[in-house]
Formats: sequence, structure tokens, C-alpha cells
Amino acid sequence: SLRLAGGRSRCEGRVELEKHGTWGTVCDDGWDIPDGHVVCRQLRCGHAVRAPGNATFGRGHGPILRDELGCGGHERHLWECPAAPEHDCSHKEDAGVVCSEHQEWRLSGGRDGCAGRLEVFFRSTWSTVCDSSWYRLESAVLCRSLGCGDPLRQLSFGHTLPGKMLYECGSFQPSLASCRWTFNKSAPCHQSRAVGVVCNGMGS
Repeated sequence: SLRLAGGRSRCEGRVELEKHGTWGTVCDDGWDIPDGHVVCRQLRCGHAVRAPGNATFGRGHGPILRDELGCGGHERHLWECPAAPEHDCSHKEDAGVVCSEHQEWRLSGGRDGCAGRLEVFFRSTWSTVCDSSWYRLESAVLCRSLGCGDPLRQLSFGHTLPGKMLYECGSFQPSLASCRWTFNKSAPCHQSRAVGVVCNGMGS
């Protein structure tokens, strides 16, 4: 009965609640990090790192179900938090959240956004990805999720960012976040290089 919409992963987006079978949104009046913590914890997405308002993730539809939320941050469910009985909001004030478990990816240093060294944003930092378990399947998941078509070839770079991520997909997934992953475990990344990918599509 709770989801995030319009973000780049299931742990980022516009906050949407379900009531009597209808999905609605939350107004950003009084919306802050403790409110976001409750959402992130409920979705098993860690804790809130940002709690933007002003329909940052696009305007929602349906009723505006909560306004002037006053969560302490420890509640188990957003419905448990005190809120105003009436609202004076429109969807341009829809509340959003970015949780600590949100992951996003970019290919950097290439001719466009569809080629270069793979970098992943996770737990508030950019990291490189180890090539120890990276094969054509992982490249295909990445290229498709970036809107970059199919993989042409794999590149190899040095690790120069603070963190290291490892992905193992097993089967085709909508994004790398749906694959098995580990963060900053030294053993599987020992002697690895940083993955780079060239996709056949054109990026912006």
C-alpha cells in the first residue's frame, strides 16, 4: 500500500499511498527527512537521504491523501504519523524521497552517455564496478536500462572512486538493482579491474 513512482529505482520517487483501492499522493507541506525515513524503512530501502517536494519526480494523480505529515521517524507505517484532516494542496506539491539504497548508473568518459566507465551511485557516493563477475548478460541489462540498446564490447579501467560494487545477474533483469549485488566486499573484487561498456545506442 506504499510505493515510489517516477524515480530511477524502486528506492527513489514520488511517494504514493493506497486507500480503498485508489492510489494517491502526499502533500509536501511539512514534508521532511523523518517522514522520508518512515517511507524508506517501510520499503526496505534504508533511510532517507533527501526529501524533495514540489513534484520533483513529476505530478501524481488521484487524491492527495496526506498533508502536514509530522512523523517522528520511528513509525512503522506512514499512516501512523499525525497529519492534517484536510489538505489545501495540488499535485504540483507532491512529496518525494531518495532513500539510501537507491542505485543509479552512468557511463562516464565516453563519446556519449552510452559508452565509458561504469559508475554507480549508491549510499550517497559514486563507485566503480568490479569486472570479476561481469559478462555479456550484465552489460545487456545495463545498456537496456540506460536506453542505450545492446552491448557492443566491454572495456577495462582502473578503480579510482571510493567504493566498489559487484553485480551477478543470472538472468535478464530490468535493472542491475534486481540482480545480486555486493558493495565494498574486498575478496570478490580482489585484483579486479573497473568495468566499462560500449553500447550500440546513442546517448544524450
